[in-house]
Amino acid sequence: MTRFDHYRALMRMDKPIGTWLLAWPTFWALLIAGNGDPSVRLVAIFAVGVFLMRSAGCVINDYADRKLDGHVERTRNRPLATGAVTPTEALILFAVLVILAFMLVLTLNTLTILLSFVAAGLAIAYPFTKRFTHLPQFVLGAAFSMAIPMAFAAESNSLPLICWILFAANVLWTVAYDTEYAMVDRADDLRVGIKSTAILFGQYDILVIGALQAATIFLLGIVGWMIDATWIFWLALITMALFFIWQLWLIRDRSPQECFLAFRQNHYAGMLIAIGLALHYWLPIPFGSAPI
Repeated sequence: MTRFDHYRALMRMDKPIGTWLLAWPTFWALLIAGNGDPSVRLVAIFAVGVFLMRSAGCVINDYADRKLDGHVERTRNRPLATGAVTPTEALILFAVLVILAFMLVLTLNTLTILLSFVAAGLAIAYPFTKRFTHLPQFVLGAAFSMAIPMAFAAESNSLPLICWILFAANVLWTVAYDTEYAMVDRADDLRVGIKSTAILFGQYDILVIGALQAATIFLLGIVGWMIDATWIFWLALITMALFFIWQLWLIRDRSPQECFLAFRQNHYAGMLIAIGLALHYWLPIPFGSAPI
């Protein structure tokens, strides 16, 4: 592998699932804040920002875990764990990515710039919280949700109630799917001392994931009610709920392979809501009506 290949691997450019999981809620927020017609400029800025910050998050996560990843089966071949990239190189790459993201934010309004500091702080703090608390997934959820108030701030220079309901829904959804992800590594994490909600929830992990998913659907339902959503959004929300039921079935035996598959299904769940919101605004056809 070339040096660039190692950097690409460190940024997880070959594994875009995390980028999509960060992108979909961002697009939800842009659609709602822009009443279905968000600024093309903002969509482009946030799309690039999502890629940069997800990449930066992966780099700082691997830097924090560089002495542990080699002891975990799934992560032992990561560039920092193998020595293909040095810790100094990783920090420089992280700084470059964050600076590029911040340069994008500087083109936006003051409220968005202020919120970006909170977002960056959460992204940096998350990987280190795994040493001190069994709730790092909640920190990740907050980090993955900060694009929502930033999108509202950039589009409308305000943070209305619907913004925070959407934020809460995304936090709960993130905790649910990242617990599925943590279930893959639970045995290794216990051995090396990494904490997670998968360990905290123990035998109740599937029950708690189901409760978090149900709460996510409920809060997204409130969002739908607040925007007077057409039937296409409700169909998307019901389909998301069916995806969640399917995930609970997949993880019933707690097989690492099935837990990872369930985690990956969340990409499609988030995409469904984005499509439902887009069609709600772009094809506002009431249920039972025929287009003229």
